Amino acid sequence: MKLLLPPLFLVPAAFAATAGSFENVGDTLVSAMMMFLGSNDKVYIMDKAEGNAAQVNGHPAWGSVWDMATQQTTVMDILTNTFCSSGLHLPNGSFVTFGGNGAIGPGANLGSQRYPDNASASWDATYQDFDGAKSIRLLNPCDSSKDFSSPECQWFDNPAVLSMQAKRWYSTAEALANGTIAIIGGFINGGYIARHWPPDDPHAGTELTYEFFPSLSCENSFFSFWFPYSNIFRRSSGQMFLQANISTTIWNYEANTLTPLPDMPHGVVRVYPASGALAMLPMTPANNYSQTIIFCGGSDMPDNAWGNFSYPWINTWDYPASKDCQRITPEPADGSSPQYVQDDDLLEGRTMGQFIILPDGKLLVVNGGLNGTAGFGQRNFVTTEDEMPFGQSYASGPVGTPAIYDPEAPVGSRWSNAGFETSPLARLYHSSALLLPDASVLVAGSNPNVDVNISSNVLYPTQYTAEKFYPPYFAASTRPALAGMPSKLTYGGPSFDITVPASSYSGSGNDAAANTAITVIRGGWTTHGMNMGQRYMQLKNTYTVNEDGSIVLHVAQMHPNPNLFQPGPAMLFVVVNGVPSNGTHVIIGSGAIEQQPTAAEAALPDNVLLSSAKGSAPSSSTDNTAAGGSQGHSSARTAHVALTAVISAVGVTLLAVGVGL
Repeated sequence: MKLLLPPLFLVPAAFAATAGSFENVGDTLVSAMMMFLGSNDKVYIMDKAEGNAAQVNGHPAWGSVWDMATQQTTVMDILTNTFCSSGLHLPNGSFVTFGGNGAIGPGANLGSQRYPDNASASWDATYQDFDGAKSIRLLNPCDSSKDFSSPECQWFDNPAVLSMQAKRWYSTAEALANGTIAIIGGFINGGYIARHWPPDDPHAGTELTYEFFPSLSCENSFFSFWFPYSNIFRRSSGQMFLQANISTTIWNYEANTLTPLPDMPHGVVRVYPASGALAMLPMTPANNYSQTIIFCGGSDMPDNAWGNFSYPWINTWDYPASKDCQRITPEPADGSSPQYVQDDDLLEGRTMGQFIILPDGKLLVVNGGLNGTAGFGQRNFVTTEDEMPFGQSYASGPVGTPAIYDPEAPVGSRWSNAGFETSPLARLYHSSALLLPDASVLVAGSNPNVDVNISSNVLYPTQYTAEKFYPPYFAASTRPALAGMPSKLTYGGPSFDITVPASSYSGSGNDAAANTAITVIRGGWTTHGMNMGQRYMQLKNTYTVNEDGSIVLHVAQMHPNPNLFQPGPAMLFVVVNGVPSNGTHVIIGSGAIEQQPTAAEAALPDNVLLSSAKGSAPSSSTDNTAAGGSQGHSSARTAHVALTAVISAVGVTLLAVGVGL
């Protein structure tokens, strides 16, 4: 139980967990193909429509919600097939998911009722799922203070009322600076890769369009660049960085123009099904809020090995995954042309690995396999179903030991996994991971099978067990307990104060103050080794060390460029001597889809040290701020549609989903 003491500090306590360890934290009821943090106490989970034993409203469930406090899971009803959707946050804290696959029944066979002229009506009588290829699903996350059974806490999923213009399976979602979401590319129908033989195959292909939510305008792309789950990040200038296959480009979506960048070195593919780990590195005052993207792992299989839409043309499970890591800064500060830069190799080759940015600015990589690729199938070009050595998995050699990447460490010493446990659970295709408010990492999912398979005879079964991994900072005896944490942050504007009591740290108060960082993290919407929308920004701060050893942190608001960290939900952490507080749920920006208000950054007071504060003091003041970055500009694209009538018509309240009502 958390007690409150004057002046409303949370009592600091020793970490109950062991650093570097895994803990079993319950049953997700559906395999966790997709996850997101809905609030400070719940994680929402989605699977594809399949034969899970957990039932909801008379059919197998493929949605659930996991409660952090109780580690109990409750099923949720979703109407359409969510298989390989994309998703993102909205500015008010709601979440939205896009697309999926057609209506299917047992064994992933096509649904029992097909309506070619009205895909939203296609349906399967056994699993009772509708076609999800054009679906838009909305959720207003509810915390434990609300009646979870109420309609306002449930998924709104009705493609006959709200849907996209195009079918999108494996699309990518990225937010604009005003909170509008760009939904990009994807498959039209299912397959291994977006290549067909013969070339005039009429049944599939890549969806060569993009559209926006909530405007729902659909634009034809003039280039065939989109790949399943392309790697996309909004740049500080407002343009988009895109990486797919081995190609890289800058996309100006307003002018619909491309600026090619160098290809990915060494022919390593990072997107699905190679599925390398990727993340934007922390944006900090020290690096002038520079945006640098890191790619690690994936596969350098030769071009012909990838086969076609149906299956690969080699035994992928025998082909080692890549160790290669590359960095690129899409907008170098010196104005030079962006280039890939070789980084330290992974400790082992890894496909389907996933980066989770931790509150201390380091990156954790989890999940994946030593060999092969993502995806599943009942055969490949040279192997029949009876000869598949790893069931239906196109990967082998699960990597159960996480690793930590330190972006600030010297080249050659950035990776470590010393003292980390190895999970006994295979986390391969359709596994996922997410940072939690207690600064641990939730790891769940894995099902490289066309349907649920929990047979003792299958090597990589459908996985329902969730685990927490505890990073190295859980070795600390105490963690910061804070007063004054805000619930909202703006882009520039007046600063605010956070107080850290003397009981929250060890050693000198002056040293602790000088080694404190205030970090804002968005864990993102996670699937297939990606965290769409994941970001890390360190806020500028100064400090005052008081006579009683408490530290008052004077904290600036978000850097006033919404392109860097788009509006919406996030967690605010205070990290003292490398040890994070619990994260506080905050909303960044106005909470609406609109051009975000910005203001000048506040001038912070000078640091104040104390010679008697909890030990000896440094001889001079240390300022842990840095020169601010360029202010940039917000996107001027405006959403033109309000969803009030749609939502009220179905009796669902989603806080008006922030659509400029």
